[in-house]
Amino acid sequence: MNLDWNTLFLGIVQGATEFLPVSSSGHLALLQIFFGMEQDGLLAFDVVLHCATILVVLIFFRNDIFTFLTQWLRGFFSRENREAEGWSYGWAVLAGSAVTACLALPLKGAVEAAMTSRLAVGAGLLVTAGLLCVVPLFPERGKNSLIKAALVVGLVQGLAVFPGISRSGSTIAAALFMGLAASEAFRLSFLMSVPAILGAAFLEALHVLRGPALTFPNGWVLSALAAFLVGYSSLVFLRRLVLSGKWAYFGVYCFFLGLAAVVSDVVTRF
Repeated sequence: MNLDWNTLFLGIVQGATEFLPVSSSGHLALLQIFFGMEQDGLLAFDVVLHCATILVVLIFFRNDIFTFLTQWLRGFFSRENREAEGWSYGWAVLAGSAVTACLALPLKGAVEAAMTSRLAVGAGLLVTAGLLCVVPLFPERGKNSLIKAALVVGLVQGLAVFPGISRSGSTIAAALFMGLAASEAFRLSFLMSVPAILGAAFLEALHVLRGPALTFPNGWVLSALAAFLVGYSSLVFLRRLVLSGKWAYFGVYCFFLGLAAVVSDVVTRF
């Protein structure tokens, strides 16, 4: 099978699933298993795809990032500036990200093993399906403690490193559960994704640089462009989905995909 088409397809899937609540890591793991691609040979390619999708987040939230970062930095020099929203947001993102790092880093070995197992990926997708089905039951209570919400979101984000568990779906659900409004939950989830995805990409890049010579599959540039364009469209769509509260459709999708992965793994064992 021509790897050009495989890598292009992986880029499209990465862009579409990185933000929608269906787990991009789960989809990429299943596709790489299906295409018979070697995980080690795709590390550099994975870094490129992650950079493409994090660029989407930076552009989409550019105004919030610039405003909050400016307000947070000014808060170190003026007590008055500590009343600004960016001051509390900055500390909330840092605290939540610290929780994510403390939880996710020790799980690295288990996550890498799960990436090669259809059973593990399928189980993660079933967890995501169950989570998405209960999200509509969370009452929207308006703004609550941002720092408490960020700590819970950070905890959930750390567990979402397992393939099949949707980062966006689980973190938005956690923020809603903690009482944040839908628009606030959406924003907090993706502002906290910036340090998490950048950190993961940095660690992957270090691993790649310490290994053999860099290898990229054919068509990786076009694949990264596809991930960026499709990713931006899916992020716009996700925002509308969060505000409308229509999560069940994605829950049903994750359920059947996860079930198919589990069944196929069990069948091939006999």
